[in-house]
Amino acid sequence: LWKFDEDMDGTLPEPAEVKKRLKLIGYKDVVLDKKKKTVFLKRKGMSITLGGIAKGYAVDKCVALLHKAGFDDFMLQAGGDMYISGKKGNEPWVVGIRDPRGTDLFAGMPIENHSFSTSGDYERGFVKEGVRYHHILDPRDGFPAHASRSVTIRATDAFTADAWSKVMFIYGWKDGLKLIEKYKLSDFEVVWVDDKNDVHMTPKIEKELKIVKPPTAGP
Repeated sequence: LWKFDEDMDGTLPEPAEVKKRLKLIGYKDVVLDKKKKTVFLKRKGMSITLGGIAKGYAVDKCVALLHKAGFDDFMLQAGGDMYISGKKGNEPWVVGIRDPRGTDLFAGMPIENHSFSTSGDYERGFVKEGVRYHHILDPRDGFPAHASRSVTIRATDAFTADAWSKVMFIYGWKDGLKLIEKYKLSDFEVVWVDDKNDVHMTPKIEKELKIVKPPTAGP
């Protein structure tokens, strides 16, 4: 329906068609059979992709293999998902957060034995009449989420970081912080660049992240 891959041509779907497709969204309509190792989708027209979460899972599996093989110091990256193990020589690894509207990094921090995952609206999408349309869709209305420009998660594993980066991107920093507080979520930290280009963080990572420059303005 949305064209953000090889078929991207700058066209927008009809709102009525987007609304119609919302009926096909729902994890409860995905039936897993562990014995038969099958996946069944209840509703006609449904499809499923693991693009938003599989990379984090794959990174964790690769990290486990490297640790088992005796490697302690390495950086493993798959797209926007990475895991940093040990140190770079005698110094900690330093990772950066990309400027959503620029060509370089706007912030960075030392990291060790953690995953770092970023979801942004700049990888797959286009700008039309001053509005950016991108691949991170809000399941509540079927349109690209606009509360954030990018979200970076630090967690102990890549699966957690990958999954929560999408959730926090869609929710935005205000509702994201409320969600973290409501469910007492403590296994990850978050850095948001919001729709107004302001930077927000959870308290723990705020003490460690160094902002080099403000994110670049732009649609």
